[in-house]
Amino acid sequence: MRLPGRRIRRWGCVVALLMFAAVCCAAPISSAIGAVTALQAAADDGGIAEGGSAADIPPRMLTAYKKAVQQVRKYVPKCRGMRWPILAGIAKIESNHATGRGIADNGDIRPKIYGVLLNGSGAGGNTTVVTDTDGGKWDGTAAGERAVGPFQFLPATWESIGQDANGDKRADPHNADDAALGAAVYLCGNGRDLAQRPQLKAAILQYNHSDTYVANVLGWIDQYTAAAKTPDLGHMTGKAKDVIDAALSQRGVPYSWGGGNAGGASYGICCSPSGKSGATVKGFDCSGLTTYAYARAGIPLPRTAAAQAGVGRRIPASVGTGDSAAQFTAGVRAGPR
Repeated sequence: MRLPGRRIRRWGCVVALLMFAAVCCAAPISSAIGAVTALQAAADDGGIAEGGSAADIPPRMLTAYKKAVQQVRKYVPKCRGMRWPILAGIAKIESNHATGRGIADNGDIRPKIYGVLLNGSGAGGNTTVVTDTDGGKWDGTAAGERAVGPFQFLPATWESIGQDANGDKRADPHNADDAALGAAVYLCGNGRDLAQRPQLKAAILQYNHSDTYVANVLGWIDQYTAAAKTPDLGHMTGKAKDVIDAALSQRGVPYSWGGGNAGGASYGICCSPSGKSGATVKGFDCSGLTTYAYARAGIPLPRTAAAQAGVGRRIPASVGTGDSAAQFTAGVRAGPR
């Protein structure tokens, strides 16, 4: 698990890429400037844009998280501040969003996700014996207890907070919708305000009594919150839109000095002028992200920023960012010269 400090949002890389797109692709610069403005506004806005997503979350799981946010107030009316990145942060740590499992339209996850048997053996980090409470109903064994589902609830906990979110009249911890709603109810407690950082920390600590766990989850929540702030690119078309869509699809991937190429994120190198090393971080630096995004649109670029600076048609600074700039770029072909 990467340290939270490495999950850094690099809006500067994306904004630089947006400006590069205006130079190299056949799209009016006014569209690119609008996208930059949207990105800057999103970075300053504490809210979550509707429709936000993150590259590493399976779409069906993201749907379950968002659905739970909409439903939780029915069960905990005093709950405030529940957002899908909170649920995503928990599920990332607990099951990696059930990645590798099949998720049916109704939310059922197969094969089911079971934790280690909590018999005090030390396997999987468990050192405390937890006696069976469900006769194997949820965890598949009467020999002891093990956590279940994408949010890894103990059966006894699930029996107290489990909810039917998909309307099949059964609260099942192995169902994405039910499990996400159960997690939301559990985190809300009797009515926490999860928009308040201390209360959010308390909720996560209740979920798992470990300061390291809390720090890891908060790191993922912050990462998904940043990824959820989706700028409006509705006016962009063609290869310019393809480039920026590809770049934005990688939000949440950490910064790595020397990382990234046309194929995607990669481990970087050591060391930047300030001494930062990307050798142990799989992600992108600015030119790596640009290389990747343009490759998704079928446009090859050299790997380094210095080499990229000589590619494409430059817009003179004297043109500015208004209508005259749009007219200037109207004839720029889709791709570097």
